[in-house]
Amino acid sequence: MDIFRILLLGFLIVCAIGAVVSRRYLVSVIIFMSYSLIMSIIWVILQSPDLAITEAAVGAGVTSVLFFVTLRKIHLISEEKEERDEHKD
Repeated sequence: MDIFRILLLGFLIVCAIGAVVSRRYLVSVIIFMSYSLIMSIIWVILQSPDLAITEAAVGAGVTSVLFFVTLRKIHLISEEKEERDEHKD
């Protein structure tokens, strides 16, 4: 069980650094969502299911949806797709 905890903490650190370092906003949001899901698993291991449910619902659910809507409203999602399509040619 200790190896699993250390592995989760390692993934948590990797997700935190990856969300900050990533240059694409959409990738950063997906990594942030992964960070919240890993954090909710850690809350379950710490025997705090109320915080785990809250982290999963708010961190991975509501916040990620708000980020996706914001990126869509400011047209960053469609611009990233167009940039990828241009680089393929």
